[in-house]
Amino acid sequence: MKKDVTITVLPEEEKNQGLIKKALEKALFSEGIKTKGHSIEWVLVKKSIDARHGKVKFHLRFTVFVDEKAGAVETEFVPKWKKVSGNAEGTTVIVGSGPAGLFGALRLLEYGIKPVIIEQGEETDRRKGDIAEISTLGKVDSYSNFCFGEGGAGTFSDGKLYTRSNKRGNIPEVLQIFAHFGADKKILTDAHPHIGTEKLPGVINNIREFIKDCGGEFHFNCEVVDFVLEDCAGASGSAGNSEEVSSTKGAFGSSSEPKVLGVVVKNTKTGAESQFLGDAVLLGTGHSAYGIYSLLARTAPLSLEAKTFAMGVRVEHSRALIDSIQFHGKTGNLEAAEYHLTTQVEGRGVYSFCMCPGGFVVPSSSSDDEIVVNGMSASGRNSPWSNAAIVVETRPEDIPESFVKAAKKTGTAALSGLLYRKYIEQLTKNHGEGQKAPSQRMTDFIDGRISSSLPESSYTPGLVSSDLGSWLPPHISERLKAAFPEFNKMMKGYLCPEAVLIASETRTSTPCRIVRDKESRECVAIKKLYPVGEGSGYAGGIVSSAMDGANSAEKIAEVLGFKK
Repeated sequence: MKKDVTITVLPEEEKNQGLIKKALEKALFSEGIKTKGHSIEWVLVKKSIDARHGKVKFHLRFTVFVDEKAGAVETEFVPKWKKVSGNAEGTTVIVGSGPAGLFGALRLLEYGIKPVIIEQGEETDRRKGDIAEISTLGKVDSYSNFCFGEGGAGTFSDGKLYTRSNKRGNIPEVLQIFAHFGADKKILTDAHPHIGTEKLPGVINNIREFIKDCGGEFHFNCEVVDFVLEDCAGASGSAGNSEEVSSTKGAFGSSSEPKVLGVVVKNTKTGAESQFLGDAVLLGTGHSAYGIYSLLARTAPLSLEAKTFAMGVRVEHSRALIDSIQFHGKTGNLEAAEYHLTTQVEGRGVYSFCMCPGGFVVPSSSSDDEIVVNGMSASGRNSPWSNAAIVVETRPEDIPESFVKAAKKTGTAALSGLLYRKYIEQLTKNHGEGQKAPSQRMTDFIDGRISSSLPESSYTPGLVSSDLGSWLPPHISERLKAAFPEFNKMMKGYLCPEAVLIASETRTSTPCRIVRDKESRECVAIKKLYPVGEGSGYAGGIVSSAMDGANSAEKIAEVLGFKK
């Protein structure tokens, strides 16, 4: 027989097999299952740390096999991908090689549909060099950086795989696919799975090479600058061209929406333009692709709507301090501690996001006229620092009217949050030096004084002392000042002079959504266009984006009449 059992042990007991066996036998006996005289074997299914109530404990969930050999606990992952020919009957153009695009491509291959992936950034190996130059030279390549390039924004910023999106798809399958392509199999059992920024690029490379071996295509350094649309009368043209748009009125959201036939791309190295055509377009461009939002605002403004997002700062402490707070001074050989904080200040949420234990703060600007910060951790999570974004909920009604008016000139007020976000990123740049970020000790921020010195930081471009409260919008700064004392009540010692605020953290999510039909998953204003992932406003991380891309790819296969 087979039975799932959860036991609780101390950290020093985790590897004690004799103790584990006795605890499992006791738990089984309490459920009326006798093990005396019977053989038992067990397989770890999930591990989580519980540091509440002043004592660190591990919760371990096992599948126990009584009088039988231990077998696979999860349904064994069996790849079902098919090879496609160069002249495949079905072809889908995928814009963006992030998790939504890659997992969308893998799902299409299950049906024998050819994926053609368009990416404006570089492959991972070349992207590493572009990212290094942000720190060493203060140089930002607008097409290849922490946000843009093969694998998307997650490739070089951590590789966290934890999600609460249990109803959006098959989370275990996503983890199994990552493990299949080279991720540590620990991700299958850890409560908060994490690949690590130094390992995820290799996994992404393996996925790319596999898709190519199956007949899929990758085109790097190709920025999408237009859609190729067919109007309701059958006429086709490039949507972004004003003359063509006048002949394809459906592009403006009329009752007869146009159908996308493909995309027009510009080679970012040569400037040459070309077209990629397909039976559908899967749009997974990420939360920083301003060009796509602008294109949609010009050609299909009804496809965009404003949404809530969040902005704030990245807060960095010493790892030792956070570990001590979370583990009540008993760190031992435990992994770096995580935390999650949230409170309400004047009707808006203030909360931690993308917490990076034993990690680094990194420069995530996607153009040279801004400063944006983010966080990441290597697989070992063993740096001397721990950091997290602390951000303030920002609703459409919080956007100053001047940005709403400016957005309307682009074609839709839905882009007001995007313009506001860009303004804050440029404002941050004005208070920094190159990519050196404006920063302030947390206690000085509360007291409204410039820090006379700053603590050592993991942020390699460097820090510049600045009174953040004097220039960050009050909507953000005043709520942060109110939230930090509340967080200190939850984690005594969190508010301290050694904690440093690094500005600005602005890209936790996109400020606008590309609206799609709930059932068909098509864009409401352009047929055969399937917006997916974080940039389209339907996901919040690697796993949820991967599931979203796969789900829409499934719908494409259904519409095209393909079967597995």
